[in-house]
Amino acid sequence: MLKHASLHLVLVALWSLSCCRLDAQDAVPVREIGSRRELFIDKYLVERLNNATLKLHEPTKTPRPLSPLIGAYVTVIKDDALFRAVYRSYDSAYKGEQYDGNPGEMTCYSESRDGHEWTQPKLGIVEINGSRENNVILRAAPFSTNFSPFLDDRPGVPTEQRFKATAGLSDHAVKHAQKTKPSEAVGVKGGLYTFVSPDCVHWKQLSSEPAITLTEFAFDSQNVSFWSPVESQFVCYFRSWQNGLRSISRSTSTDFVTWSKPVALAPNLPGEHLYTSQTHPYFRAPHIYVTLPTRFHPGRGDSTDILFMTARGNASYDRTFREAFIRPGLDPARWGNRSNYAALNVVPTSPTEMSIYHVGGGDRFVLRTDGFASLHAGADTGELVTRPLRFTGKELVINYSTSAGGSVRVEVQDESGKPIPGFTLADSRNLVGDAIEQPVSWKKGSDLSSLAGQTVRLKLVMQEADLFALQFRQ
Repeated sequence: MLKHASLHLVLVALWSLSCCRLDAQDAVPVREIGSRRELFIDKYLVERLNNATLKLHEPTKTPRPLSPLIGAYVTVIKDDALFRAVYRSYDSAYKGEQYDGNPGEMTCYSESRDGHEWTQPKLGIVEINGSRENNVILRAAPFSTNFSPFLDDRPGVPTEQRFKATAGLSDHAVKHAQKTKPSEAVGVKGGLYTFVSPDCVHWKQLSSEPAITLTEFAFDSQNVSFWSPVESQFVCYFRSWQNGLRSISRSTSTDFVTWSKPVALAPNLPGEHLYTSQTHPYFRAPHIYVTLPTRFHPGRGDSTDILFMTARGNASYDRTFREAFIRPGLDPARWGNRSNYAALNVVPTSPTEMSIYHVGGGDRFVLRTDGFASLHAGADTGELVTRPLRFTGKELVINYSTSAGGSVRVEVQDESGKPIPGFTLADSRNLVGDAIEQPVSWKKGSDLSSLAGQTVRLKLVMQEADLFALQFRQ
């Protein structure tokens, strides 16, 4: 009897141990969001949805300006009150062979005060057809084919390196350019080179050798780089080929000189070509990388559209939304070969609006601030329960929109899901309206400082409403 009892205790102990291990494995990770702004562009905060969905929003095309931004592989940079644009253009006097890195390609510069109307300053830097009265900042094969800069606005960055850029082509493409016209691309090798500038206009080549290389065919597109505050390093996303598909790879650097071995990311769905990545930190939440790749359909007349993807630091790309973000639309020209590209960087053009530039046609698309996607509820009441999270600050602020008959209410729960007294749904103020930054309050006010640093959950109950973002702040 004692022997059987001992065996029973051993089995119970083993079962309990296995359950503990299972519980530990199944434990939901706590999201340490601090005072970061979090957007509903993925399921990072989502544990449970009931009659609510994550909804991708379609950008709206604005009226065409008198002087639009037109070019290829465009980069738009918001530099204080000035919008700067760098892009590829073409010398119409060049009648030679068309190929990546050909001598007819030029890198040009435009600027704007409102992000709508653009001017092309006469810079006097590069002579084109006997004149320096132009806005050309670089004419150097093969770099002018895909020269793409960024603003490095960290404190302490040397003034002469405030802007940085990458440019270059594969070894195969460079050799073709050199063979076609031996006087061009002299001494250049395959890979991405680095450049620096104090003003985004006057550029100096930083690396004498390729900083990023890949033995396979690569770089034949706009390759983008930036300083990542969340990773504390420079990051470059560039065109590569994987399994016969145009795709994306990544390399990193702590000094913009020595770069890591490229890592293939392969965010493609089966049979999907991604022509560009346009990956960049979102300006209001730089820990989130927004990606606007062009999806290429070689079996459909080489038609294209623009997707929306995201990444969080060095994590893989998130494909919560697999449908097109910007469709070709009613203009027949947008259904032609390779006719839909987004410029690099989504930029703020008013406190309530952000802009996406459509390369080639001079169009500008707008969304409400933070408005890529939302947590959406229709006429029937919808609910979200978040994963456990910890925050800093004393106030919860949301970016939201309701109909006149809609509403948003917020409950704060403990880690187990039990409503915290004073912050229950019954205590929550019924929010009706539309605001980019709306403080949430309860009967006793909006002060959440007593809960800062604790593990809590949020429960949101919504009707005819969209929630775009939330943030805890002081």
